Amino acid sequence: MTAAKSIVLSPSDNVAVANGRIEAGETLPGGVIALAAIDPGHKVAIRPIAAGEAVVKYAQAIGKATADIPAGAHVHSHNLVFESGRMPVVPPTAPVEATEEERARTFMGYRRADGRAGTRNFIGVIASVNCSATVCHAIADEANKRLKPKYPGIDGFVPIVHGQGCGMSATGDGMMVLHRTLAGYARHPNFGGALMVGLGCEVNQLTLYGRKGVAAGKRHFNIQDSGGSRKSVEKAMGVLEEICEEVGNLQREPIPVSEIVVGLQCGGSDGMSGITANPALGAAVDILAAAGGIGILSETTEIYGAEHLLAYRAASPEIAEKLDGYIKWWEDHTAKHGASIDNNPSPGNKRGGLTTILEKSLGAVAKGGQTPLNGVFAYAEKVSGHGLVFMDTPGYDPVSATGQVAGGANVIVFTTGRGSCFGSHPTPSIKVATNTALYNSMEEDMDVNCGVIASGDKTIPQMGREIFELIVETASGKKTKSEEFGYGDNEFVPWHLGATL
Repeated sequence: MTAAKSIVLSPSDNVAVANGRIEAGETLPGGVIALAAIDPGHKVAIRPIAAGEAVVKYAQAIGKATADIPAGAHVHSHNLVFESGRMPVVPPTAPVEATEEERARTFMGYRRADGRAGTRNFIGVIASVNCSATVCHAIADEANKRLKPKYPGIDGFVPIVHGQGCGMSATGDGMMVLHRTLAGYARHPNFGGALMVGLGCEVNQLTLYGRKGVAAGKRHFNIQDSGGSRKSVEKAMGVLEEICEEVGNLQREPIPVSEIVVGLQCGGSDGMSGITANPALGAAVDILAAAGGIGILSETTEIYGAEHLLAYRAASPEIAEKLDGYIKWWEDHTAKHGASIDNNPSPGNKRGGLTTILEKSLGAVAKGGQTPLNGVFAYAEKVSGHGLVFMDTPGYDPVSATGQVAGGANVIVFTTGRGSCFGSHPTPSIKVATNTALYNSMEEDMDVNCGVIASGDKTIPQMGREIFELIVETASGKKTKSEEFGYGDNEFVPWHLGATL
């Protein structure tokens, strides 16, 4: 099939997106003549837009024109600015209905003692505080050398380290979020077990986790009580070997696909993200949701301007109100720090053709497909239910994914147009390229190429099915390219709220 030179996403749009480079003087569909060269993913006016008029893409306002824009002109930061407007919702298409065969689908996973389903069998070494991070790394390194060869059923020992845990208030949002995040990782179904290691004098005391049943029995200790760093490493070997004896010989077994929980991420977005990869991931989520699984949409600052589309699909008024509450919190939070949510599009986003946060958000929500919104959760809160849910997180990818994993995501799917490199132990991360040029240049990092949608070789539903099947295969043990390279040890980044004292 021949790819269109430009893509119009809705009949009500007044801009099209360049599908490949457009040279000045080229004739576009509808007889519009390009007045300037337009880079791939960037916008071109397909009819005159008056100064102050809304620029419309996805049938939604993405900002307003700062000058008269003739048909055929490049539309970007020089003539388009953020304006917080919303347009009426175009009703989504009917959600996908799962067949009996799809509802009966299984993947090969690990059934945990608490009933949850794991897609990997790692063992975690979790730091309560930055001061124990180096020892946790040393413990994991030594265990991977000494114990992993004896227990081939273990995928590896993972250090979960961070820069918090002390120099902060013992109460308030910051400590509450850190507790919830670390507890979520310690209980994660992709960990067969976990050891928590503290220094001993920190604010974030290990006893807090013992009371919650997270760090139980001998599976937590402080370096100061163990005789120092090297002795702590040796002490850990005995604890970890006990865990290995419990879970080192576990075998994968058939588990319903309804127990797959997918964290939906996008990073390094470009002008094609909302046209190819994100809608294709949304189509995969529709299949998973219909089969009873969960998709977690997040990045509150990157749904800003499109939240009304999600609220329209909310299963209840209470869910819509909860989402609106988080939007208002972020507006207040950014204003208090002298920032604007529209500062969110990065330089890379803008080079890829995205101009305002409204435009970026409208493309980002496509990851959620067409299925109803069935729940809204706080950062790192354990998700429940089925279908599409939303978790309040920042837009910064490592922080957002950390919250999703703490909430129970046992697979991550991460779309990118510029080439984000990412992994997230203990959860495997599938990387999806929005365009073929990126896929070809970074094939060693990309698992899926959705550029074939723009070229006309495949449809969004076809790629959605392909992504869904890869999710099932990955949940069953197929390694992603980020896993093969070794990503995941450095991407644990809990949201840091509150004052550093």
